[in-house]
Amino acid sequence: MSKKDLGLLILILVVGAVVAIINPRFLLPINLANTSNLIGLFGILAIGQAFVIITGGIELSVGSVVALLGVLFVDFIATRGMAWPVALPLILVLGGLIGLAHGWLITRLRLQPFVVTLCGLLIYRGVARFYTADGTAGFAFGQNFPELEFLTAGRSYGVPNSFIALIVIAIVTWVVLHRSVFGRYLYAIGKNEEAAKYSGIRTGRVVIAAYVICGVLTALSAIYFAMYTRSISPASHGQFYELYAIAAAVLGGFSLRGGEGSLIGVILGTVLLQELQNLVNLLGIPSSLNFAVMGGVILIGVLVDQQWGVFRERRLMLGAARKGAAGAAAE
Repeated sequence: MSKKDLGLLILILVVGAVVAIINPRFLLPINLANTSNLIGLFGILAIGQAFVIITGGIELSVGSVVALLGVLFVDFIATRGMAWPVALPLILVLGGLIGLAHGWLITRLRLQPFVVTLCGLLIYRGVARFYTADGTAGFAFGQNFPELEFLTAGRSYGVPNSFIALIVIAIVTWVVLHRSVFGRYLYAIGKNEEAAKYSGIRTGRVVIAAYVICGVLTALSAIYFAMYTRSISPASHGQFYELYAIAAAVLGGFSLRGGEGSLIGVILGTVLLQELQNLVNLLGIPSSLNFAVMGGVILIGVLVDQQWGVFRERRLMLGAARKGAAGAAAE
């Protein structure tokens, strides 16, 4: 665990202790379980976003993809009678294709990630609204899918299965990001894409792979959200979810410049965000301030990241200067 991660963990514990003192309901099992469920739902999104951010990119269409794929998943199993073991991988494939399209436009046509994903944000939500005729997609009265509901919205020994899924995904992606050649390539591209290209890394393929991973994880999250809400209005479902994902990644130490960050930090960033949301609810703060809190958190995270980078550069320069002075004195 890095110093950044340790500092974030301490902040989470301090905020949690303060909230628990002010309102003991924070520690009630039902509140902790509900918060853990939300951590699982948004954590999967945040991990996908982190893979894109580490390359120096951004994915702004996350919320709209959650709405579109959520609508399709519910329609497939609830209206068209498709078996959920067939619909689930189909939705994951669609998420991967969306990520593939974004990666191709960015690497092959040299479009800016901001432009590509911003257009995606508008396109996917528009398609979702058109698909439902601006209506609501949901399950009929009495319609249920016991196995699917257990896997997505159920609990094992009191722990939400969405949170368990997050832990499993976090372990796998941690190995991919921190213990594999592909992970080292991602960091190298984020640090300096041109240098990575001249060193023999096929940067285009690696970046496309990052967007595909983000698309698949977003699709999985869309399924969890669909089963959690059981009713999807495309006009509002998933709105601003990209901000939650970006904020969690930034708080976790992922620099928007690329090339930095850890998976542990992403999980801790998600925990802190949901803890703050819980704080807003338990302390009776108007829910209209949720986005103000989110904006403030993102701003603080970016400022801390920027200042930390400046401090580290100064420390490295000072260390180099001292070594040079010591070498000159020895001569």
